[in-house]
Amino acid sequence: MQNYKSSEETEQISLFRWAAFAENQYPDLKLMYHVPNEGKRSAVTGSRLKQAGLKPGVPDIVLPVARGGYIGLYIELKYGRNKTTANQKMWLRNLRDQNHLTAVCYGWEQAKELIEKYLKLSPTIKRALEENKQ
Repeated sequence: MQNYKSSEETEQISLFRWAAFAENQYPDLKLMYHVPNEGKRSAVTGSRLKQAGLKPGVPDIVLPVARGGYIGLYIELKYGRNKTTANQKMWLRNLRDQNHLTAVCYGWEQAKELIEKYLKLSPTIKRALEENKQ
């Protein structure tokens, strides 16, 4: 990306550009989205967003596709020497406890590799739906 200083934001833009390109190979990428949880905001805006459900530490990227026994993938995308916060670690741990695959990826290429490996896993069996059909 020309004229852009590398940052978590530019890495995320690169990841979603790749995902748009790769949707033909991996159609489930159409479900991947970003949780806009970061950024500088005024106190009033921050308060309103919290009242509307914004929670600090929620991972950046969600792929709500069940694979390999997991029910979804959450990625906290980092760049450079950035580290996960206590809130981010708590969210990743709690999501893992709920049977999501979670990861911290440094740069869009690492996230891309993880997503490709994840999407190549076998679909998770829909046990609850199958049990209701009987």
